[in-house]
Amino acid sequence: MGHATAVDNQAKVAIVRRVLVGMHALGVRRAVIMPDTYHLGERAIDGLGYAGEGAPELDLLDMSATGEPEDSERAARMMASQGVRAIVVLGGDGTVRMVAKGAGEIPLLPISTGTNNVLPTFVEGTVAGMAAEAVALHGVDKVGVSMRHKWIELLVNGASADGALVDVAALAGHFVGARAVWNAGDLRQIVVTRADPATIGISAIAGIVHPIGPEEPRGVALHLAPQARRRVLAAIGPGLMAEVGIESTTLLAPGEGMDVVPERPVILALDGERAVVLHEGEEASLRLRDDGPWLIDPHRVMTEVVSRGLLDRSR
Repeated sequence: MGHATAVDNQAKVAIVRRVLVGMHALGVRRAVIMPDTYHLGERAIDGLGYAGEGAPELDLLDMSATGEPEDSERAARMMASQGVRAIVVLGGDGTVRMVAKGAGEIPLLPISTGTNNVLPTFVEGTVAGMAAEAVALHGVDKVGVSMRHKWIELLVNGASADGALVDVAALAGHFVGARAVWNAGDLRQIVVTRADPATIGISAIAGIVHPIGPEEPRGVALHLAPQARRRVLAAIGPGLMAEVGIESTTLLAPGEGMDVVPERPVILALDGERAVVLHEGEEASLRLRDDGPWLIDPHRVMTEVVSRGLLDRSR
């Protein structure tokens, strides 16, 4: 539908190798990786062995890989139970969302390899490995170099059902199909933690109306309609532009929320992926919260690493 940049598996293997090299350079001797259907972790460590480069010992989690998003959540829970102190995540907003659900208080360092990426950044894998290692082993306080991200809690019939880190969109319809949101005409309501016109996807729509940065405490909620008088042009996907009708805008403080539009059935897309179908009789609301995952800022970490002399080999 669009013109997204594809990060193929070989490129991901290379990124994992660079992460491991960066970790090893600052002292990591053991790393844990989740298995996957493409065996990216095994391929990464094999390539390092052939080149004779230093790398930490790599342990595969004892779990089966199904290829479903829930693999990432399950792996993060297992890592937490093993005492992992930092997790590097390759993927887009949806992948980080799933890892965050299982990671608890473990800080995450997301590397962008997905399609719609608001939260992950294009950080070099070697630097990501060093930064994750510094937080894990060198006592770099996560509070000083990480940001506690906002999130949106989904409540169905009064009970917490799911959540998103960047955005939730309510779309007319009842068929999930392809998970990505491509048809702006289906949008009825969006709630975002980050509203940035320089991104793509749901966050970009809100960013045109009322920008909100990642470190600001508030969120933005919009009601949308195809025939609304106010219309904005937004990049809803890579190389995909669309006009979106804006009916109303509401700013949300932590703890505040709003009901999901009454029409049923309706599909809820969490962080850009269709995930939940609401049927007749189901009441749902969205609430902004400020106790989401810790996200490592590589620049802040490396500044602290330099100030501590951890890279100065002349001492």
